[in-house]
Amino acid sequence: MLGLHGTLNLGARSLQTQSQGLAVAGQNLANVHNPTYTRQRLLLQTTTPLQGTFGSQGTGVGTQGIQQVLNSLLDRQIQSETSVSGFWEAHRTALDLAQTNLAETFNSRTQTTAGAAAAGEAGAAATLANQLSAFFNEWQNLAATPASLPQRSALLARAQSLAAQFQQTDARLTQLNAQLNEAVDTDVAQANELLTAIARLNDQIQRAELGRPGSANDLRDLRRQKLESLATLANVDTAETPEGQLTLSVGGVQLVAGRNVLDTLAPYNDANGQRLVRTTTAATPLTLTAGRLAGAIDARDGPLATLRTDLDALAATLIREVNARHRPGFNLNGQSGADFFAGTDAASIRVAPALIADPALLQASGTAGASGDNQVALALARLAQQPQADLGNQTFASRYSHIVTSLGEALAHANSQVEDQRLLASFLAGQRSSVSGVSIDEEMTDLVKFQKAFQASARIITTVDEMLDEVINLKR
Repeated sequence: MLGLHGTLNLGARSLQTQSQGLAVAGQNLANVHNPTYTRQRLLLQTTTPLQGTFGSQGTGVGTQGIQQVLNSLLDRQIQSETSVSGFWEAHRTALDLAQTNLAETFNSRTQTTAGAAAAGEAGAAATLANQLSAFFNEWQNLAATPASLPQRSALLARAQSLAAQFQQTDARLTQLNAQLNEAVDTDVAQANELLTAIARLNDQIQRAELGRPGSANDLRDLRRQKLESLATLANVDTAETPEGQLTLSVGGVQLVAGRNVLDTLAPYNDANGQRLVRTTTAATPLTLTAGRLAGAIDARDGPLATLRTDLDALAATLIREVNARHRPGFNLNGQSGADFFAGTDAASIRVAPALIADPALLQASGTAGASGDNQVALALARLAQQPQADLGNQTFASRYSHIVTSLGEALAHANSQVEDQRLLASFLAGQRSSVSGVSIDEEMTDLVKFQKAFQASARIITTVDEMLDEVINLKR
């Protein structure tokens, strides 16, 4: 039989249990705006009953533990999609910067004080497409007055602007390439910090849970946050041991086992001087398929490398074809054999210094001593409309338009992927919030429920105390 003392203990256990329920509900409410927090609930169980004259008699309620309300499958999916989102965000950012380098915008730092109209004209010309068109137009103008020194000077100035535009575009893309390499270094350093943090949290969780009931819920939340931050940087695979420890692999190589960091990440240069990622100690190259690291590397070695190659091919073909037509011509002094352009690609293209120093050396005539002859000037003007085999049988203008369009299509695809991932991330976040998020209404309901139960338990103790007092007074 439970008796008065047994009932008193029952009430005391109930008081303690309802108090713990209030604490759990309070913890949930305190973290209602914490995006990394997982809602907790108190697990209750009936305490061991007593066998009496009238059969088994209950002894109240006890606490089994505090459990996180989560969906492990959903968490793994969010981790995976976080890596995909990181990839496309980095990819999109790199392509967006590349497109900015090719955009038809006027550089205000080169603007003169000639007025708004002059600035507008300069802005329209300060693009590679317009510079190409203007260059061939100047040859057409020279064909009308082939002996004119001012017209020759205008042509050479336009050619210098075109060469400078090639060089500037190449320099900007080179700088972007360097920035992407620096981004690899930065992300690798951040990833190593997260690996160390996850291993440290593994150790803290093991110490907190070893030999004790329940789990270290808040530490597990923090570990999940670090893990998802790491997933933003690279593709991560994890497995949890029965003791709650994580083993973690990045790019197919195991780096963390419990509290031990087996290896870290290190950037290195490939044969082309581009930054890639491998393990520090074993020097094992990582297979990065997702995350910011993979996105930056993929954009750098894919669309951006193609863009630079295409621009170099455009410049090289222009140099070769212009020189091939200019070299047989004759200057105003009856001399021949000089090249118009020097250099081999977008970075090195320039107008021959001798022509800049003396416009009379420009070889616009097809006949020696015939200063009014314009055969070479016309041939070079017509070059604008001639398809080039090395440019895919496209004209210079068409090829450049194709280059810009290809970059735009790649950027549009990246934008589409980023938007798709944003919608998916929002959907998954909503699903996790419905499972693991804190509901103020629900927690307020639990507060009232535990409060009433606490008051009722206190009433049991008060009642039993009064009954015990009556029993004691019976002896008087």
